[in-house]
Amino acid sequence: MSEPFPATSYAAAGVDIDAGEAAVALMHESVARATRPEVRGGLGGFAGLFDASALARMRAPLLATSTDGVGTKVVIASRMGRYDTVGVDLAAMVLDDLVVVGAEPLFLTDYIACGRVVPERIAAIVAGVARGCALAGAALLGGETAEHPGVMGPEEFDLAGAGTGVVEADAQLGAARVHAGDVVVAMASSGLHANGYSLVRHVVAAAGWELDRDVPELGRTLGEELLEPTRVYARDCLALMGHPGVGLAALAHVTGGGLAANLARVLPDHLGADLDRSTWAPPPVMGLVAALGRVEQAELERTLNMGVGMAAVVTPSGADAALAVLAERGVPAWVVGTVRPRSAVSDPGPVQLVGSYRG
Repeated sequence: MSEPFPATSYAAAGVDIDAGEAAVALMHESVARATRPEVRGGLGGFAGLFDASALARMRAPLLATSTDGVGTKVVIASRMGRYDTVGVDLAAMVLDDLVVVGAEPLFLTDYIACGRVVPERIAAIVAGVARGCALAGAALLGGETAEHPGVMGPEEFDLAGAGTGVVEADAQLGAARVHAGDVVVAMASSGLHANGYSLVRHVVAAAGWELDRDVPELGRTLGEELLEPTRVYARDCLALMGHPGVGLAALAHVTGGGLAANLARVLPDHLGADLDRSTWAPPPVMGLVAALGRVEQAELERTLNMGVGMAAVVTPSGADAALAVLAERGVPAWVVGTVRPRSAVSDPGPVQLVGSYRG
C-alpha cells in the first residue's frame, strides 16, 4: 500500500500569498500619486472605478485603448537588479500610443508576471509605472501580480499594461488631416526607449561586454544607458493639440519598426515624406550598437528609434509654433522633413530617409 501524500501548501508549490500582500502594501503610496479626480475607490478592489460622467459633456466622445509591454528590456532590469525604471517604459509605450490619435490618456492597468514575488521588487516596478502615469497625466487604476513558479525563474518577470483615453470625434488625429506640404517635426528620444532590445542584447553578448562596463562615449556604464527610461510625450503632444497656431494633423510614436515605418502609418496612401538625416545626430548608443555588431544602417533604422521618439505632422505655418511649445516644455525638437505627393510608379516607399547623419 502506498504511503499517503504528505500535507502541502500553496507556498510549498512556490506561490507566497503573504509576499503578494506585502507587495500591495508597499505600492500604495506610489499608486496614490498616479491618480485623477475621476478615480473612485482605492487599491485592492476586484476592478478599478473611473467616473465617466464628464464624457456626457463631450459632443461625440471616442474611447481609445492600447496595450503593450516592455519587451526584453526587463532582462536588463533583472540583471542590473534595478526595477524602478521599466515601469516608466510601460506607461510611455501604452499611453503615448493613445495620444497619437488625439486622445487624452485617462488610466492604465498593469500586469506583472514573475517567478517569485519579492515585495520590494514588485513595489519598485509599480512605482515606475505610477511615475510614468503621472508624467502622462493618467491614473494607475489597478493591476495584477501573478507568481508563476516552475514556469519562470525566481528572478524573471514580465510586464504589460493596457490604457484607455478619450478624444472628441472631430478632434481625432491621423492620415485624413495630413496634406502635401505639411512639415514633420521630430521630438528627441531619451535613448533606446523600449524597442530593439533583442538586437541590442545579442550585440552586447556577442561582443562579450558586461553591463557594469564603463563606456566613455556614453558617460556611464552600459547597463545604466540601457535602462534609461522612455521619454513620456503625452502631455507635450496634448499641448501641441491645444495650441491654435500649430495646426497639428498627426502624430507618430516611434516604436518597433523605426521612424520611417511608424510615420508611414499616419500618412494617407497618396502622400509620402522625405526626412533629412542631416538635421540631427543620433545618440551615441545607436552608433555603439552599429559598431559593436556591424549592424548595417538600414537594419539599425528599422529596429531602433535613432534619436526620434515621436514625430508630429503640422501645417507649414505651424512649425515655428510647434517648436516653441516643445522648447518651453523642455523637449528637444526640430524640423526633420516635409510631406509630399507620392507616385506609385517611381516612389520606393512612403517615407524616405535621405542624406547622412550629423557626425
